[in-house]
Amino acid sequence: MKTVLTRSPAETKKLAAALARKLKGGEIMALSGPLGAGKTVFVKGLAQGLGIDQRKVKSPSFMLMFEHRQGRLPLFHFDFYRITQAAEIETLPWADCLKEKGVVMIEWPERIQEYLPLETRRLSIEITGPKSRRITIG
Repeated sequence: MKTVLTRSPAETKKLAAALARKLKGGEIMALSGPLGAGKTVFVKGLAQGLGIDQRKVKSPSFMLMFEHRQGRLPLFHFDFYRITQAAEIETLPWADCLKEKGVVMIEWPERIQEYLPLETRRLSIEITGPKSRRITIG
């Protein structure tokens, strides 16, 4: 497990981009943290590191999922903040995304805990100041 303190959104993106450059495809990552912690900022950096235009990455809170295929690996960005029952993911292309050799990034994974594969990598973001964050990568 690795813990890093970032002091700005730009540093958070840089950390995520560095992580993305090491990914080979097939990774499933669960990103936890409170509202406003910078989860989507982290995903923007991850996208950038995969060669995806970070400006196309938005929080999928209302859509639940966005798919980005413009980079080195496809990125499937899920946000389960608004679901009320974990079984709602069965209406999404969840199983198909898990089978692809892309990167699955999940915000609010605690809402679908029973659907997460054992190999899911855990990440968390804690707010430590107005712009600083403690990011733990498991």
